[in-house]
Amino acid sequence: MVGWERHSTARVLPPVQPRKLAKVPFVELADGRLQGVVSSGSDVERVYVSSVVAGSHGYSCSTNNNRPCGGLRGTPCKHIQALLEEAVVQYGVARVARYLRIDVDDPDCTDLDLLHRLRGGPESIPAAVVFSRFLRHLAYLEVPESTEPVPELHWFPATRVGR
Repeated sequence: MVGWERHSTARVLPPVQPRKLAKVPFVELADGRLQGVVSSGSDVERVYVSSVVAGSHGYSCSTNNNRPCGGLRGTPCKHIQALLEEAVVQYGVARVARYLRIDVDDPDCTDLDLLHRLRGGPESIPAAVVFSRFLRHLAYLEVPESTEPVPELHWFPATRVGR
């Protein structure tokens, strides 16, 4: 058993490039979607929850109060574009394309190339789950550094019952 397998921590892959968190503080490839939280360009109190479904490329963007983004007019809005840009910075273009199931022939493909290859349309995807994950992510940033297990992250018991 490797050392990290004996602890209630998981290895975190470093980003492909350093990210600036002000515009897109949260981005993840999860639940069959590229999803995240994008800051509003006009109101510091507002954030948008944006997502793109893998395979179908359906996309969604709304405020954290579930109000639809005004920029969704049959094409992805600027928040979805920012999310895609930051996902490429975080995970690399090849991994994002593979996850979203976008065929990429060109090794020099960029996030804009990926954006133009999205073939889906607007979909209603609830923002609450993604926003909740973002808030949980922020809460973990405030946990003091410790070598002790964090109870809510300790999913697997260290000892086996009955052995």
